[in-house]
Amino acid sequence: MQGDAPTPDAPNPEGQVSDAVSNNWVDTRAPSWSRPYLRLSRADRPIGTWLLLIPCWWGLALAMLWDQNPRWQDAWIFAACAAGAWLMRGAGCTWNDITDRNFDGLVERTRSRPIPSGQVTVKGAVIWMVLQIAIAALILLTFNMAAIAMGILALFPVAIYPFAKRFTWWPQVFLGLAFNWGAMLAWVAHTGTLNWPAVLLYLAGISWTLFYDTIYAHQDTEDDALIGVKSTARLFGKDTPSWLRRFLVALVCLMALAVIGAVQPNGSILALLLALVGPWAMGWHLTWQLRALDTENNDRLLQLFRLNRDTGLIPLIFFAAALFA
Repeated sequence: MQGDAPTPDAPNPEGQVSDAVSNNWVDTRAPSWSRPYLRLSRADRPIGTWLLLIPCWWGLALAMLWDQNPRWQDAWIFAACAAGAWLMRGAGCTWNDITDRNFDGLVERTRSRPIPSGQVTVKGAVIWMVLQIAIAALILLTFNMAAIAMGILALFPVAIYPFAKRFTWWPQVFLGLAFNWGAMLAWVAHTGTLNWPAVLLYLAGISWTLFYDTIYAHQDTEDDALIGVKSTARLFGKDTPSWLRRFLVALVCLMALAVIGAVQPNGSILALLLALVGPWAMGWHLTWQLRALDTENNDRLLQLFRLNRDTGLIPLIFFAAALFA
C-alpha cells in the first residue's frame, strides 16, 4: 500500500491535494516552485504510475518467454518503460485535469487539484504536458520502428479517456485501453511484431482496470450524480460485487491464455506451470479485495485501490521465475 490519507490533526503542506499520500516526497522534499506541476502529474500519488507500468513489465516478461531470447536490450526496455510510464502518466493526468477543470472544482475529492485550486494556470498546464510528452518521445525513439508506431497509437485512447465519462457509462473501459497499452508495446519492443498472446494480455489488463477503477470511482458516486458524470460505479450500484467478480474471472482466464500462448511454443513444462501460477495468485489477491470491499467507506475504497500495485506485481514474480526454469 502507498500510505494512508493525512490525519485530521496533522498540518497539511500548503497546496497538498486531498487524496495524496501522506508525507510524500513532493510535499516534503521537492522545491516549492515545482510542487504544483508535480502534483498535476500525480507524482504525490504514485499508484497510477505503477498501474501504467506493470502491464509493460508483464508484456516484456511474456515476450522473453515467447522466444526464449532474453538479451541486454531488455534491461533498457525494462528501465525505459519505467521512465516512460512516469512521464506519460503525468502527461495523461495533466491532460485529464485540463479537460476536467470545470468539473473538478465541483467534486470534494478533486477541488484541491492544482488547476481548480489556482496553483497552475491552464496555459502552464499545457506547456507542462507538452514537455512531458516530448521527453517520453525521446525515450520511445530508442525502440524499434514497430514499437514507435505502437507508442504513437497509444496517444489516441489517452486523448479520448477524459471525455468518456461524458458520453458512456463505461469510461473505465477507455481507461483500460490507455493504461494497458504498454503490455503490447513492450512485447513489440522485444519481438518486433505483435502476436496474439500480447493482445490477450492487453485484454486481461483491461479487465483488471475495470476491477480496480470501479472500486476507485465509488468514492465519487454522489458528486458524479450531481454533476452528471458517468461511471461503472454509478452504473453497477449495489451490484458492484457481482460485476467485479466477472472482471476477476475474465482477467484470470485471459491472462492464463496469454501465458499458454507465450510459453507453450518454446518454453519448458516447468516454465509453463510456474507462469500459470501468476494469474491464479493474482486472482486470489483480487478475491481478497472483493471480500474486503465496502462501497460506503471511502478510506477502504482508496486503500483497496492502492493495493493493486501489489496485485499486479504478483504475476510478474512468477513470469520472472519461469524465465529461469
